[in-house]
Amino acid sequence: MDITRAGSQPSGKGPHEYFTGTVRIDPLFSPPDPARVAGALVTFEPGARTAWHTHPLGQTLIVMTGRGLVQREGGPVEEIRPGDVVWFPPGEKHWHGASPTTAMSHIAIQEKLDGSPVDWMEHVTDEQYGASAKA
Repeated sequence: MDITRAGSQPSGKGPHEYFTGTVRIDPLFSPPDPARVAGALVTFEPGARTAWHTHPLGQTLIVMTGRGLVQREGGPVEEIRPGDVVWFPPGEKHWHGASPTTAMSHIAIQEKLDGSPVDWMEHVTDEQYGASAKA
């Protein structure tokens, strides 16, 4: 058994290569091999969001606070609120983040395949985000 105490892992900034705006990542769990699942609490300030990306084995988001937006490629932008659970199937190109006026935090859970839980792509442009924020 391994107990990870709250506050024992340092918070990190969402790297600019993969995020737009101010994003904080607080690791929750990442057990050693052969386990593949990991989770983090991710907090997006208003207007902050991920770049487009996919997950080789899918991703689950559990919205904890605030108001957010999610979109899969070719689909509508959808609002998410506390208590909502979002599932992105393996390989589905998507982005997620806060609304323009309200911060949002979610727990992100995904598994690694061949050592990687995510494949990052291009940034969501301000124009794409602006259009989606009106949805």
